[in-house]
Amino acid sequence: MDMRPDPFVPPAPLPRTVPPSRLEIIRIILRNPLELWGEPSYTLPWIRTNFFGQRTLIVNDPGLIKHVLVDNANNYRMSDVRQLVLRPILRDGLLTAEGPVWKRSRKAVAPIFTPRHAQGFAGQMLRQSEDYARKYEGAGEAGAIFDISTDMTELTFAILADTLFSGEIVTSSGHFADDVNELLHRMGRVDPMDLMRAPSWVPRVTRIGGQKVLEKFRAIVRNTMDMRLAKMKADRSSAPEDFLTLLLEQAGPDGLTKEEIEDNILTFIGAGHETTARALAWTLYCVSNSPHIREGMEEEIDAVLATGAKPVEWLDMMPQTRAAFEEALRLYPPAPSINRAAISDDFWTSPKGERVELEAGVTVLVMPWTLHRHELHWDRPRAYMPERFLPENRASIGRFQFLPFGAGPRVCIGATFALQEAVIALAVLMHRYRFDSTDQTNPWPVQKLTTQPKNGLPMRVTPRIISTKA
Repeated sequence: MDMRPDPFVPPAPLPRTVPPSRLEIIRIILRNPLELWGEPSYTLPWIRTNFFGQRTLIVNDPGLIKHVLVDNANNYRMSDVRQLVLRPILRDGLLTAEGPVWKRSRKAVAPIFTPRHAQGFAGQMLRQSEDYARKYEGAGEAGAIFDISTDMTELTFAILADTLFSGEIVTSSGHFADDVNELLHRMGRVDPMDLMRAPSWVPRVTRIGGQKVLEKFRAIVRNTMDMRLAKMKADRSSAPEDFLTLLLEQAGPDGLTKEEIEDNILTFIGAGHETTARALAWTLYCVSNSPHIREGMEEEIDAVLATGAKPVEWLDMMPQTRAAFEEALRLYPPAPSINRAAISDDFWTSPKGERVELEAGVTVLVMPWTLHRHELHWDRPRAYMPERFLPENRASIGRFQFLPFGAGPRVCIGATFALQEAVIALAVLMHRYRFDSTDQTNPWPVQKLTTQPKNGLPMRVTPRIISTKA
């Protein structure tokens, strides 16, 4: 008899049973786009709809997703809405660039994110996680309350700053995590004007005040670049061999412009650490509500650390810890939508012979948020069940039903980096401490640039007493 408790079902909007009016749609988008989706989005393989006069195909069929993102990817550009939301922040960074600019950026950035290179960062990830864990030392036996959402933003920023910039980001503020939050709060949201395809000069109410924060960020990036360039000019051998140096060496007529380098640095500061931070916070929250899962992870982590294995080996040696993180990525995908637009007419035929027309100009919306909670693809889709991702069960998960990092030519370049970073951070934190939900822990997922917990994630952090029994 299976004595395991019922799995934890973390908070999320229930599928709508009645389509909202146009006015309601605007209100929902201003408040939280995740609350927009109705039952068909969680039950049907594809849906045709019309958003503000824009033909849209919402796709939840893995075969059709593969067709759009991989097999015929050249026929699908980034959609206008995504560009209107992200381009004001990231301009020609890797996430938003198109055509030759994107190809140049991808080529320039790729060497730093090879698996071998990412593995080389493991020692720095460990050191920064251990340094950050000291924050909780003063909590005492009874523990203390911390906002884990903010803490994970600070930790992942520390890792990013050390690994990609060798700690040489010139920031004037001691509250960089708050600055990042403010930037993404003000600039990373879909505005109703975006949905109506209003020209970029039409003011966006959701981004009022954002320009000032963005300029502050741009100044940080420019100062960081100038400082490194001065170091490279004075003595090339004194400059660290990191992401920043590599990018700056790509400058020139055949490589990246100075502006493109600036855009890519901002992309990695903004998007590169924010996504992992959110997923780590959601993992700690879900695990805190799943005691049997937490105990299994603690045993695994303690056992691996006792062997003295190097941190680069932990990703493979801690399948339960990795699975707990991936299941949080499923339920709370950091990037909840992938938007494409068809360049010319196209079609796809399902294995059952159903033909799907993809007319030129149609917006194709792949929603990891609905795909990852879809009834056709997942057993108990709303429940937190990390066992789905254990090595013995992974084969049953199709490549195109789980898309936390996207797919195809524009797949997230930092996926290996993020997974390794997450497992190392979780191992260090959970080896030393327990993270428990409190009466004040009442998160609600909200879509901004990433899937964030509204009202933060206050959790009680207490030291762990590690068992010494054989």
